[in-house]
Amino acid sequence: MNHEWQTVIGLEIHVQLNTKSKLFSKAPNRFGDEPNNNITEVCTGQPGALPVLNREAVYKAVQFGCAINAEVSPYSTFDRKSYFYPDSPRNFQITQFENPIIRGGTVIADCNGETMQFAVNRAHIEDDAGMLKHFTSFAGVDYNRAGVPLLEIVSEPCMHSPKEAVAYAMAVKAIMEYLDASDCNMEEGSLRIDANISVRLKTETHLRDRVEIKNMNSFHNLEIALNSEIHRQIRAYTNKESIRPGTYRFDADKKETILMRSKEQAEDYRYFPEPDLVPLRLTPEYIAHVRSAMPELPYARLKRYLSVLQLPKEAANQLVNDKALCNYFEEALKLCSNAKSLCNWLTVEFGGRLKETGLNLLQVGIPSNHIAHLINMIEKGTITGKIAKMVADDMLLNPGKDPVTIVEENPDYKPVSDTSSIEPLIDEVLQANPQSVADYQAGKGRAFDYLIGQVMKLCKGKASPAVVNELLRKKIGTKE
Repeated sequence: MNHEWQTVIGLEIHVQLNTKSKLFSKAPNRFGDEPNNNITEVCTGQPGALPVLNREAVYKAVQFGCAINAEVSPYSTFDRKSYFYPDSPRNFQITQFENPIIRGGTVIADCNGETMQFAVNRAHIEDDAGMLKHFTSFAGVDYNRAGVPLLEIVSEPCMHSPKEAVAYAMAVKAIMEYLDASDCNMEEGSLRIDANISVRLKTETHLRDRVEIKNMNSFHNLEIALNSEIHRQIRAYTNKESIRPGTYRFDADKKETILMRSKEQAEDYRYFPEPDLVPLRLTPEYIAHVRSAMPELPYARLKRYLSVLQLPKEAANQLVNDKALCNYFEEALKLCSNAKSLCNWLTVEFGGRLKETGLNLLQVGIPSNHIAHLINMIEKGTITGKIAKMVADDMLLNPGKDPVTIVEENPDYKPVSDTSSIEPLIDEVLQANPQSVADYQAGKGRAFDYLIGQVMKLCKGKASPAVVNELLRKKIGTKE
């Protein structure tokens, strides 16, 4: 049934900008403080209080525009969006409706092994609302979040599967993190996603009625919610039912979307120009300055990792999508030359060891130079790969201890190089595996690797690989 239908998805991503103060007041922009402490007359909409635009918020918005190769508007304006709700102290939100600061642009992301380009319609600056908090017998409003600067990034309806939507959203998150424009902490609400979704027959060119799913706060839930809504809409159309446009929420327990209210139109918000703010004018010199100071962005870094460092694509994506771990990798890479080995130890070896704890290397407290030292000892033959795994376990137990010191203090961590103790093991392996010896002498290189593996297995990984390699070749004879 689904192969007859095409999904059409557009995302509105709200990103809190990590400025020190709020968008229009000097109140601190800080999460986690006691309720209603970080407020001023502007935050609570007191009569006569006038907004003053935060310069840093504008800078971060322009950064994002440059990052996606969008048009940064030299002239943009602010508007009032009227709605009545307890978390909106002024009964209106200050946003950019008619003349946004960013127009167009492209976000590049990989999805299912394919590099895709997603079109952005616009991005505009606005202030956040407060937060309703529900208790057993009453509800309260915390205005600490009221006035926090947001960048709302609105895509074109250009995504055709939940996985594409997730790939796009993750790419936007990575860009904002690499710009250091937001911490993008979805659990704290620093990044929230509204998804607009409709389905149509693949033979159709027009868009059918859409629904909006509000406030997705995880990529996992975003994908589940979109899949659920796709099936609901296809099922409705198949049964000759209509889709009621509206705003929905996602029930994570039931794994289904639930109607909250009928969809508002622009006229319902009674947009009109904000009378207390003058138009925002940006000079070409200012925009050029922002563009020249841009850091390396995630997709550019990914391309470098694939083309220059030759990292496996999946591992490279894993690194790039975690800015903190990626910067940790960059620091360690300054001290060791084997990028592939370093990547493997970060993402597989240590990543696997820490998976159950929910922690990462930075939280555990292992310095990046210690990882580099571990890789260098493997490269130099100071320790074997088998011993390195045991050293890694010790590093997690003693996060501040250099692996060089760990190896020096433990005699069992020094590879056996004494040929008199290794030779009997080699003789035993050669006697037990005559076919592998014959295969190697016939030119099959993998047979030699197998024999080395068998010797290392007998000595429990403690023999020096270089010594084992040399002795094996002498005993078998170099292949023709």
